[in-house]
Amino acid sequence: MHPKRIAAMLLACCSLFLFAQLASAYPAHQAHTAPATETGLKPVQVFDVAAGKVIKTIPNDAQYQSFASSWVNSISGLAPQVTNDESCSYVYRVPLAKAVTIKSNDVSVTSDDLFLFYCKDKPPILLVFDEKRRPYLFLFKADIKPFLQKVGVPSS
Repeated sequence: MHPKRIAAMLLACCSLFLFAQLASAYPAHQAHTAPATETGLKPVQVFDVAAGKVIKTIPNDAQYQSFASSWVNSISGLAPQVTNDESCSYVYRVPLAKAVTIKSNDVSVTSDDLFLFYCKDKPPILLVFDEKRRPYLFLFKADIKPFLQKVGVPSS
């Protein structure tokens, strides 16, 4: 993965994260954001790396929460230096109903947002920001195919 591509992907995730923070900090401007679902959860978002923007916003529900829980529960460790190529095409933001604490090695991170990096033919990676907005990348073993099928991006 080229350093510029990694930087672009992290910038994209940071932008999604900051947008979400601003939206919740200024509820009067909610007309410009997707409404929360009937469960009160912020929506799932799909960011297209090549396009540089959110291409799909989906109501969050119990099934998305279950997918996210399976990812967190199957974390196998911190991701090594990320190598990118053109196969890393989407980043999915899944807001959580309640914050989770992820512990791996000497790292403990608590967050209520998960960012799933989808790179074709490579293991998926979770990006999590801590309270100070520092990024952490984690490897996990759960199958993401059911999640991708439900989201519909990329189309199968």
